[in-house]
Amino acid sequence: MLRLALYQPDIPQNTGTLLRLSACLGIAVEIIEPAGFDVSDRHLRRSGLDYLDHVAITRHRSWTAFSEWRTRENIRLVLATTRGAVPYADFAYAPGDCVLMGRESAGVPEAVHAAADARVVVPIRPGMRSLNVAVCAAMILGEGLRQTGGYAPV
Repeated sequence: MLRLALYQPDIPQNTGTLLRLSACLGIAVEIIEPAGFDVSDRHLRRSGLDYLDHVAITRHRSWTAFSEWRTRENIRLVLATTRGAVPYADFAYAPGDCVLMGRESAGVPEAVHAAADARVVVPIRPGMRSLNVAVCAAMILGEGLRQTGGYAPV
């Protein structure tokens, strides 16, 4: 199963959209704190509506805690970044990959960028800065699920 990691998310509505997306697609979510808002179950429930009961969410207190967990579990980290080396649709995803989305306001710091096993980009038209984080995640996860046969049966 693919995973989605959110690096210090700072817009609760985007996090709610990503939790709903993950619930519908059967993708576990890793939230790397600190976030720019309260990520308690009560607050997540407000932004994730009634989908929270259908998604596995793990909160990591820091990047270090997440990194240690990922190393123990031998999980490949695929960073979505505007500085990505490979277009997301050209990357070869594997079951168990964790797609990392950066902060909406700032992306990820250089140390996190360097720690990624792979860096993918969603190509956009010249002059455009970036896509919404939830839209970008949906495109990348959709391609990863297509490649790995991970879509739920209809």
